[in-house]
Amino acid sequence: MTLELTSCTYGYKRGTRPVLSDFDYALPEGLTILLGPNGAGKSTLLKLAASVVRPDSGKVVYNNIPSTSKMFRRAISQMPQDVTPMPGLTAREYVAYVGWLKGMRRSNAWKAARRVLTRVELTDQCDIKTTKLSGGQLRRVGVAAALVHGPQVLLLDEPTAGLDPRQRRVFRDLIRDLSGEVSVLMSTHDVADLAEDADHVTVIAKGQMLYSGATDDFLAYAPSATAPGRKAEGAYTQLLERYSYAE
Repeated sequence: MTLELTSCTYGYKRGTRPVLSDFDYALPEGLTILLGPNGAGKSTLLKLAASVVRPDSGKVVYNNIPSTSKMFRRAISQMPQDVTPMPGLTAREYVAYVGWLKGMRRSNAWKAARRVLTRVELTDQCDIKTTKLSGGQLRRVGVAAALVHGPQVLLLDEPTAGLDPRQRRVFRDLIRDLSGEVSVLMSTHDVADLAEDADHVTVIAKGQMLYSGATDDFLAYAPSATAPGRKAEGAYTQLLERYSYAE
């Protein structure tokens, strides 16, 4: 089962150049890292994939289910870049509320909330107010909320932005583990988020696909003299320079 964008064109204002034009993309299974400079179209791609916005032309489907259907929105889940705590709600209440908004029965959402919070290692924080959680814990609550209704695809828009190195490592380990259960597309500005954990890499710039394929093939773009710990950065820079999209 695959999330696919076919010949998608989308622009935010009429009369301006589209952010994406006649864009094709198929999300592979596992964890895919989405890279690109500012204004590349990463957030637009994620919004189209999540059915937050609809293409001006073209189509978005999951397993041949159109993005306009409730079944599509049940299968695809998006975690925003900023997870806002809700005053008065505990972590479990927050996640259960999101499940209810997704159409779950209250009792089922309540049970599922504890299960997914355990899944993201927040069992001990279930009854803690969301306003009392750390930044890293709040991000994990966001993941739990995105997973509570049992989606097949998880879309993440720069989820590690603002986290310290330890929190970033914990979050990457969590996403790596989850990718065995759901397909994950995670956009980032930090090539280090690749962390040799991603199954696939997608690179876009100015609305154009520069690369989409296996991580090992992506790393092969790095110059031969690149230090082992800098191969992801080297490969990314080489791709941008090759297509004249250097930042």
